[in-house]
Amino acid sequence: MYLKKLKLKDFRNYSQVELNFSPATNILIGENAQGKTNLLESIYVLAMARSQRTNNDHELMRMGKNSAIIQGSLANRLGTTKLEIDLNLKGKKAKVNQLEQAKLSQYIGKMNVILFAPEDLSLVKGSPIVRRKFIDMEFGQIDSHYLYDLSQYKIILRQRNRYLKQLQQKKVNDLLLLDVLSDQLAAFGAELIVKRTKFLKDLSKFANQLQLEITHQREKLALEYLSKITLPAANDSPEQLYQVLKKQYTTHRDKEIFQGNTLYGPHRDDFKFIVNEQNVQLYGSQGQQRTAALAVKLAEVNLMKNRIGEYPILLLDDVLSELDGKRQTNLLRAFQQKVQIFLTTPSLNDITRQLIKDPKVFRIQQGKVVVEQENQGGKQD
Repeated sequence: MYLKKLKLKDFRNYSQVELNFSPATNILIGENAQGKTNLLESIYVLAMARSQRTNNDHELMRMGKNSAIIQGSLANRLGTTKLEIDLNLKGKKAKVNQLEQAKLSQYIGKMNVILFAPEDLSLVKGSPIVRRKFIDMEFGQIDSHYLYDLSQYKIILRQRNRYLKQLQQKKVNDLLLLDVLSDQLAAFGAELIVKRTKFLKDLSKFANQLQLEITHQREKLALEYLSKITLPAANDSPEQLYQVLKKQYTTHRDKEIFQGNTLYGPHRDDFKFIVNEQNVQLYGSQGQQRTAALAVKLAEVNLMKNRIGEYPILLLDDVLSELDGKRQTNLLRAFQQKVQIFLTTPSLNDITRQLIKDPKVFRIQQGKVVVEQENQGGKQD
């Protein structure tokens, strides 16, 4: 799949712009605060119906405006699909071929993107919250059922935490309602854990292949799911996990009431990176940590191709400046001619010029875009 056309109205620092893209490599050049990352962000929002940079949609609207529109024309194996995200102070609307979608979960997945930004290099050594968000955002694109389970889990978790707080403060004393909420939370939590572990297992296979390539067969990479509960040996059964979670909530009920918080479940889980049978988060060098993060992010591209039959669009936000020459080479060679790439950079260095074949270049200054070089490119599958 690839994005053929993009139209913005009152998005960030863009008043109005309409751009046609190459199905191969598109380079967005500009100094800081000129709008190149904003343009990349608009593509991400068009795909995910949310920004990777803010949870406040009002920040996406041009200063002094109370609405913004992002429209795109997407080519895939089924033909051309028109996508649209309308933002205003009351909320957002997502449209497919001009038809408004009743739920955002029905919209997400129409256009698949993988974003790689400098902060993703901290995926390995960052907090568990970063890694949980990574799983939820990336897996959510290829499994709408996962998004539904996650949404329901979060709703029930908020209700349960609120009730635990009331029990802690002795404002209520009905433990039957707590049991009902625990039962519901365990059911959705079990589904999430099963799907997450399967996702990580599949991702691990592709990531290991890339890790071996990047390190010239010297390093093997594996991803391992971590939970605060003891998972059954074959944790591919939601029913088994449901019973385990339910027992956990019963056993630790007094402890959770005392703390006024839900202490167990997938919202507390994590995963670790194992390189040559060692936890790279604890014992790896910065270079090993960056290589593992790079391998995992790029593995998503192959995993999506495997799951949905098409390559996603790859968004690289100023990430080349964070990588040495060898990693830049591995990154660009791995996916050129396979995926549509959008790459932001302040300038093109010699390595990039040598590696990227006939890119389409957009120079951005103060929200204005000038096309410097045309490239028709070949259609990607």
